[in-house]
Amino acid sequence: MQWDDARIFLAIARTGSLSGASAALGLGVATVSRRLDRLEAALAVPLFSRHQSGYRLTDDGQALLAPAEALEHAARALGEAAHSQAQVAGVVRLATAENLANPLILPSLAQLFERHPGLRVQLVSGVQTLNLHRRDADLAVRMTQPAAGHLTIRRLGTLGFGLYGAPAYVHNRIAQAGAAPFDGDAFIGWDEDHAHLPAARWLARTLRGRPLRLETNTLSAQLAAVEAGLGLAVLPHFLARRGGLACVARQLGADQPIWLAMHADLCHSRRVRAVADHLIALFEAQRADLEGLA
Repeated sequence: MQWDDARIFLAIARTGSLSGASAALGLGVATVSRRLDRLEAALAVPLFSRHQSGYRLTDDGQALLAPAEALEHAARALGEAAHSQAQVAGVVRLATAENLANPLILPSLAQLFERHPGLRVQLVSGVQTLNLHRRDADLAVRMTQPAAGHLTIRRLGTLGFGLYGAPAYVHNRIAQAGAAPFDGDAFIGWDEDHAHLPAARWLARTLRGRPLRLETNTLSAQLAAVEAGLGLAVLPHFLARRGGLACVARQLGADQPIWLAMHADLCHSRRVRAVADHLIALFEAQRADLEGLA
């Protein structure tokens, strides 16, 4: 028996004729007749008695009506389930740094939700506390390359850094410049817990033992301090430019790669793939701005 022939049986039972079934199914009358013959041969029972007024169910046909309808319902449920699977829906937990989330990723999510209304995103900052191997997050955008493991890793681009100050501070600095570079400048930088960052290492080399005027543990605090005219800081080009800050030195050797990582088992998840593809396209479109070339 070919299970799809049950559609023929049900259509004839409901319309009472081959022509009615043909119209209902969009098939030729000859095709409907041939498939009914095939079904009756496979089941070894007559399903209909033929009359001038049409087709009537036999006792055997009547007994098989309910199972055929159950088969129809199962086929419909299968189709609906497949359709549902094709939709991008559900929750995706994304871990990323706040300086990428607030100015860049969050404003872009409106387009993602418009394409996939059933999608939900949980955005978590503080990536250092999350472990993709333990499934603390579905995917992460990180400034350091994740350790090798059961992960799929892709480089999204580069975050360029320069030395910036408030326009008024930089103007006064030029007027009062000392004999050596950065003599008399006040600097804002990272606390000891973040001394490993390229920006912190550049400041340590440049200051050669001189203390920072202000230490913070967030980039947003450094940006606010520079905007307030408290001194110079090593900041991402795209954030500093958006804040209207003046560039003192563009190339510091403090640029950082941006990585997208996800657990390998989730690569074929439609919801996770949709968010990953959105991020890849977003960072590609913003590449020049992030690198400080725009």
